[in-house]
Amino acid sequence: MSTFEIKMPKLGESITEGTIVTWSVKVGDTIQEDQILFEVTTAKVNAEVPSPVEGTVLEILYKEGETVEVGTVVVRVQLAGEEASEPVVESPAAETAKVDTAQTTLEPSAPAVEKEDKWYSPAVLHTAKEAGIAPAELDNLPGTGYLGRLSKKDVVNYIEQKKNGSTAGVVPQKRLVPVPPPMSLPATPAVKSFSGEAEFVDMDPVARIIAERMVQSKKTSAHVTTVVEVDVTKLVNWRKREKDAFQKQEGISLTYMPAIVEATTKALKEFPKVNASVEGTRFVLKKQINMGIAVSLDDGNLIVPVIHNVDKLSLSGVAHSIDTLAIKARSNKLKLEEIEGGTFTITNFGTFRNLFGTPIINQPEVAILGVGFIEKKPAVIETPEGDVIAIRHKMYLSLTYDHRIINGAMGGAFVKRIADYLENWKG
Repeated sequence: MSTFEIKMPKLGESITEGTIVTWSVKVGDTIQEDQILFEVTTAKVNAEVPSPVEGTVLEILYKEGETVEVGTVVVRVQLAGEEASEPVVESPAAETAKVDTAQTTLEPSAPAVEKEDKWYSPAVLHTAKEAGIAPAELDNLPGTGYLGRLSKKDVVNYIEQKKNGSTAGVVPQKRLVPVPPPMSLPATPAVKSFSGEAEFVDMDPVARIIAERMVQSKKTSAHVTTVVEVDVTKLVNWRKREKDAFQKQEGISLTYMPAIVEATTKALKEFPKVNASVEGTRFVLKKQINMGIAVSLDDGNLIVPVIHNVDKLSLSGVAHSIDTLAIKARSNKLKLEEIEGGTFTITNFGTFRNLFGTPIINQPEVAILGVGFIEKKPAVIETPEGDVIAIRHKMYLSLTYDHRIINGAMGGAFVKRIADYLENWKG
């Protein structure tokens, strides 16, 4: 009996596990290639996982609601055209003995090829064989299927390109890099005595993963937070002048966030160590500036979509990117590439009328900017005729940074530079 093992995929940078939300198939079902098998959720994204092969579901090793490490086998499929030697039943992960037995009795898949985390479906192998494509040549074909998988369509297109003599652009696929095992939250101590009533509520899968990431970040980076007060009166007046015309021309509302992103991007160019990561005893200075913008979801959780190459965008381009990503995030339609690769993050406490906060670094980045609520305050203004008291629009910016790479002088200078850009905003 030839079988194929389908594993929990890696669904984003730094993601080491996923929680199965729902199964779309059951043991004994006949499935087609690219048919959806199950939905998985992580701290960053929800995704539907399709089958890379055609066949019959033999075993489902994990139940709905269970969390599985990346690379772990979650379902086994009998390949199309093969007959099962005996009926099998659905197996929960907790039944270790049963799973171990299944692993020793199931024969490895003959038609499917595994090499450096790549699998080829029987349809792919058959098409390649008929066209005389050697295995080494097949390994170099880029895939457009799920997570870069090579599909039959990719092979057919390549064959057509060969006929037309246009295969120069074919490049090897990237090898998947193994990820470290996920850390676990420390066990919550039992309540020894409590005189009143209490309700115990389990974290939902996303909240649990976020909690783990926050604890991991505090254990990884040496967190320090610095705060500056910014006079954003010029920025507020600019928005008042431009918001109606911007709405009419661009079709979206003009908020303060595009200006804050632009000011932060300029500062990042001047302070490359803030747009970096730490790997052991070396710093990795990122050439791209990919800005993560934290978005609050209706269920109370957060997600951080990423604007890639934000320094290449105009102010209106940044505004559209923020608006589009926020809508996608709240409707659970973000793509994988829209949540990974961030080099710096901004979180907006002002949305909830908070003055400032001390945000936790979004690993593997080395800093995060917190934006507070803009409020009117009396302030002393220097004029040629002397000091006067006037009403000004003020806002706090809080920068949390990793002291392993950024010292106090650099962290303070960086957030002050953002403040300078905003205080002298001209649009």
